[in-house]
Amino acid sequence: MVRGKTQMRRIENATSRQVTFSKRRNGLLKKAFELSVLCDAEVALVIFSPRGKLYEYASSSMQESIARYRMHTEDAQAKIPIDEQNIQQLKHETAALMTKIELLEASKRKLLGENLGTCNIEELQQLERQLEHSVSNIRTKKIQVYKRQMDQLKEKGKGLAAENAVLTEKCKFEAERGSNEDRANVRCAGISEVYDHVETDLFIGLPDARIRCLLLKR
Repeated sequence: MVRGKTQMRRIENATSRQVTFSKRRNGLLKKAFELSVLCDAEVALVIFSPRGKLYEYASSSMQESIARYRMHTEDAQAKIPIDEQNIQQLKHETAALMTKIELLEASKRKLLGENLGTCNIEELQQLERQLEHSVSNIRTKKIQVYKRQMDQLKEKGKGLAAENAVLTEKCKFEAERGSNEDRANVRCAGISEVYDHVETDLFIGLPDARIRCLLLKR
């Protein structure tokens, strides 16, 4: 039965991570020393701790080993075709981007309140300040949106009030015109009835006087 490979991950617990670093660092330095002595090899080892502290070992001179390394890499780069150089550069850039993505994902989880067990008091206080700053920005933006919406509603209300005033004037005008037409219709109806009686009633005088006389009779 073939066992699957165990994927190595960053140790989340800060104390355990520091203990593991110290053990592995000492073991690596010991192995470098043994390799240089047993095999008569030129060995140079450089280690930076998570806090940036430098640990190094050199079987001869660190500066000479670094200069020799640079000379070797320059010669090797000159022999590598351009396409191969581009591929190597892309691989390095991809690895750097993946590291940045992992750090951003870890920071995102912490901002969401996850994986806080490894954070010390300083990290927690920094997260708290970041969240408070974010909430302040969100509230400021929300107030701006509310104010813009209120201004828009006020402008819309002014437009509706103006439209209502125009409709009110139009209604008054239509009502007055309707009243005048009704009065004119009533007057015309009265005159028509008067003329209906002209042929049956005997009257001597001017036409206007005759009409007034008939209206008085009614």
